[in-house]
Amino acid sequence: MTGVGQLLLRHEGNPILTASQWPSTVNVVFNPGVCRLDDETVLLVRVEDRTGISHLCPARSADGLTNWVIEPESSLMPALDSEAERFGIEDPRITRCGDDYLIVYTGYSSGGPLVCLASTRDFRTYDRHGVLMPPEDKDAALFPRRFDGRWALIHRPVASTPRHTADIWLSWSPDLRHWGDHAVLLAQREGAWWDAHKVGLSAPPLLTSEGWLLLYHGVRVTAAGAIYRLGLALLDAEHPDRVVARSSEWVFGPEAPYERTGDVSQVVFSCGWLLGDDGDTLRIYYGAADTSVCVATASLAALLRWLADHAS
Repeated sequence: MTGVGQLLLRHEGNPILTASQWPSTVNVVFNPGVCRLDDETVLLVRVEDRTGISHLCPARSADGLTNWVIEPESSLMPALDSEAERFGIEDPRITRCGDDYLIVYTGYSSGGPLVCLASTRDFRTYDRHGVLMPPEDKDAALFPRRFDGRWALIHRPVASTPRHTADIWLSWSPDLRHWGDHAVLLAQREGAWWDAHKVGLSAPPLLTSEGWLLLYHGVRVTAAGAIYRLGLALLDAEHPDRVVARSSEWVFGPEAPYERTGDVSQVVFSCGWLLGDDGDTLRIYYGAADTSVCVATASLAALLRWLADHAS
C-alpha cells in the first residue's frame, strides 16, 4: 500500500505567495480558489487587510508556481453596504461551466457566514448572483454539470442544536436560486477521530474514473487547540448523494513550519485543485496557518488507490 508520506509532496518553493509580495500593505493571503484560463493558472486569493476585512484578489502565473502577477485592481470586493457581505468575503471555490467560472464564496453578515455566488469569464469583472444559503453556512461549491436538469451544491451548515453539529450537506436547485432536497452527505465523526469536531468541503468535486473525488477538511480539537487536516471521499458519478468511500485516516496535515505557525496555527486548508494535462498530476493549492499560499502535488491514481485501501 502507498504510504501517506508519498502521496502529497510539498512544493520546495513553499510558500508560493505571501503578504510581502502584495503591492499594498495587507495582513495575510491564503485559501485561494484556482482555475486555468488562457494557458495561465489563476488563483483567486483571500486577502485579509489590516482592517480585518477580507476580499478576493486574482494572481496569475504561466507555470502555476512562480512569477505571479497580482492584480488588486481586478479584485472581487465585498459589498460592505449589504447585510450579506458587511464583514467581508472569503474562501472562494471555482467551478467552470462552459465559458463561465462560477465562484461560490463565503460572505460574512452580522448573522454569521453565509454562501454567496458570483460569476466571471475573465477574473476582471464579476456578476453577483446573491445569497444561496443563509447563516450559518460556508465551505460550498457547485458541481460542474447538472443531474437530471438540477444543480447540486455541497455546503456546510451548522445546526442550531446543543451539539452544534457541522456536517457536509448536499442540496439541489433547478435555477441556482431555489434550493431544496437538503440532506447530510458526510457527517462529522465523534470522539477521538481526526474529523470529530467538524467537517467541510475543501476543493470542488473532481470527476474521476471511479466517481466524484472529494477533498474535505476535518477538525479535531485538542488540549493545545484545533488541528485542520485533509481527507478524501468518493461519490457516485451519476448519483452524487451516494457516498462510495470515505477515508478513515487524514491524508495531509500541518507538518511544515509555515503550516504549524501563523495567524491560525496548525492549519492546512484547501479551496482548489487542478488536474494536469496528463490526467493524473494533481496540484492542491492551500492556505497554510491562515497566513500564506502553498501547493502540494499528488498522483490522482495513487490517491484513488489509497482511498480504496483506507475507506471506512
